Amino acid sequence: MFKRILIPTDGTELSARAAKAGIELASTCHATIHAFHVAEPPPPMIYAGPVAPVSDADYEEEALQGLRAAADRYLADVRSAAAAAGVICDVSYTFDRRPYAAILNAAETWHCDLIVMGSHGRRGLGLLLQGSETQKVVSHGSIPVLVYH
Repeated sequence: MFKRILIPTDGTELSARAAKAGIELASTCHATIHAFHVAEPPPPMIYAGPVAPVSDADYEEEALQGLRAAADRYLADVRSAAAAAGVICDVSYTFDRRPYAAILNAAETWHCDLIVMGSHGRRGLGLLLQGSETQKVVSHGSIPVLVYH
């Protein structure tokens, strides 16, 4: 059935439940998984006065350190759950302002034949103005997407 499943995670409870479902599916299909996290890069520093308190490079590096640490935690959780289920799990993360595009690129790069992801996202006006990353993955991708509600 499926040989390699991409499981995007963002550290939320729904994302963790989707990962669990993806791991169970992988175990049933004897598939491997690739856990993946996308973080939006830090916004540029805005100067409020004549002199910045830190350099742009220091600001960016400090922000990236925090994002890397969060990604490592989220991916470690999925890796641990996969190991407990006896499922082989690779992990990676990236920084991208378009998470859906990064997810689709990861699926292609890691030769995944299914994406399992949570359905959360915005509702109401936020959904109307910005859209759902899950919806964008479904509508822009060419491989199956299992959406966990």
